[in-house]
Amino acid sequence: MKKFLIKFLVVFILVLAAYAAFIYFATYSKGIRAGELVKFSNKGVIIKTWEGEISQGVSEGQLFEFSVQDKEKEVIQNLKDYQGKYVKLHYFERYNKIFWLGDTKFFITKVEEDTERNNRRF
Repeated sequence: MKKFLIKFLVVFILVLAAYAAFIYFATYSKGIRAGELVKFSNKGVIIKTWEGEISQGVSEGQLFEFSVQDKEKEVIQNLKDYQGKYVKLHYFERYNKIFWLGDTKFFITKVEEDTERNNRRF
């Protein structure tokens, strides 16, 4: 019985590790979203994460919520600089959320200012 429990525990830990690696490294989708950057903040009590959203239209249903990993220093600075402007966000989507990385499954890898749309506004 003791051998069975040890084997079961080893298999359980291996399956759990494989699932965690899959969630972290596997990409469900990649793409670009464009819109007006309406929110970007560092939030959390114990674990701080960078969260934001862009408005892709007029209604609340056209908000795109995203997260940014701490290691993406240039992306974080660009998002701070482009607050209130139109941006293009390059992102990838994970299969599931990872709470210590962000509140969403969408992670930004690159930010571009949409100068064409920003120039039309004025």
